Amino acid sequence: MSKKAVILLSGGLDSATTLAIAKSEGFELYAMTFNYGQRHLREITAAEKISHQIGVKEHKVLRLGLETIGGSSLTDKELAIPHNRSPQEMKEEIPLTYVPARNVIFLSCAVAWAEALGTGEIFIGVSAVDYSGYPDCRPEFIESFEKTANLGTKMGVGKGKIRIHSPLINLSRGEIIKKGLSLGVDYSLTWSCYDPRADGGVCGCCDSCSLRRKGFREAGISDPLVNSE
Repeated sequence: MSKKAVILLSGGLDSATTLAIAKSEGFELYAMTFNYGQRHLREITAAEKISHQIGVKEHKVLRLGLETIGGSSLTDKELAIPHNRSPQEMKEEIPLTYVPARNVIFLSCAVAWAEALGTGEIFIGVSAVDYSGYPDCRPEFIESFEKTANLGTKMGVGKGKIRIHSPLINLSRGEIIKKGLSLGVDYSLTWSCYDPRADGGVCGCCDSCSLRRKGFREAGISDPLVNSE
């Protein structure tokens, strides 16, 4: 019998790859996606398609009203999405697209669902190699959160153990894409853009688009999402 795992699934290439990795390790997949008041719901549609393609046992879309908190250009349309940032700027500056405490909140929800399912296995697709400077993508955060989860849950203080798997943490975008392709991920189903054009296409110049483009270039292949436009 397969062991259950909760996988945070945003609809982007990182989380899709993480879902495929969890499947390759023999886990029964429970995907969790968030409608948290972000600018557009294209990524939720992408997550639904990815769940179907990879084959999850259950896909839960949880509504969180983070737009009522604000503080991010992803949840507040009055704040501009940064465009054309250099790799150096991404390393040195936390951008306006940072959503306050997002991964703290998302992982807390994942832990709650995992406990309800009777498992301590949780997967998140963060990378500390190619990222937009978000503090909640670093190994130190993942390690600290895992300790906190084990201190603050029935499973953690009982016979079980909460494990936060971050299989992409030390991989570049190019390495992530190559790994996903080896596992059969269909990247044409994924969505990464923070700021889609009026016609629904990718903007091509937000941090997420820039990192995605860099990854496909490093992988030596074309981005099927861009080519399909």
